Amino acid sequence: MKINIDKVQNAVILFLRLTVVVVIFGAVWNLRWTLLFASILILISTFLPNIFEKKYKINLPLEFEFVIIIFLYTSLFLGEIHSYYTLFWWWDIVLHMGSGIALGFVGFLILYILYCQGKVRAKPIWIALFAFCFAVAIGAVWEIFEFGMDQIFGLNMQKSGLSDTMWDLIVDSIGALLTSFVGYFYIRGNKIPLFTRFLSKFSKENPRYFNDKK
Repeated sequence: MKINIDKVQNAVILFLRLTVVVVIFGAVWNLRWTLLFASILILISTFLPNIFEKKYKINLPLEFEFVIIIFLYTSLFLGEIHSYYTLFWWWDIVLHMGSGIALGFVGFLILYILYCQGKVRAKPIWIALFAFCFAVAIGAVWEIFEFGMDQIFGLNMQKSGLSDTMWDLIVDSIGALLTSFVGYFYIRGNKIPLFTRFLSKFSKENPRYFNDKK
């Protein structure tokens, strides 16, 4: 029997949202207002891909939405609320590596669309470099956000302070570098299976952003 991947992904997304809803009701029952506020924000954040699609009229493939929601759930809900960052030493490393890869792909996609439309003339190495810089820049902004939250609200998002921040940026950079390499070779004509699948699906669902320039 062939498994419908889209149905599985939708089922997982629904399940994750329901677990957050359960926590919200539990927070109300136990009068844990901080947990309630955080859980509501996390639940709302899982709908950000849908909001983004409607606002900017971009069709995000289900795989994109699935990855975004999984990241938000594992980093905010499991990582921050359920202290997975403390329970598992590798949790932060995996998530920052994943975010570096994902943000590198976003950076590559932005410039690649402009490249396909003929609005940007650049060698593959410069498109790859932009993807890398884009991901590292967003990672740096996130670290500033963590520092601000710790300083203003007395949280502990940075965990071990400077050491945590630097290792997060290093791991972000490794993930971004990986995507940049893959993107570079993709433009040069090498088809990397997973990367090609994501990019091809996005181009099929958003044909107005692409042409036959490549």
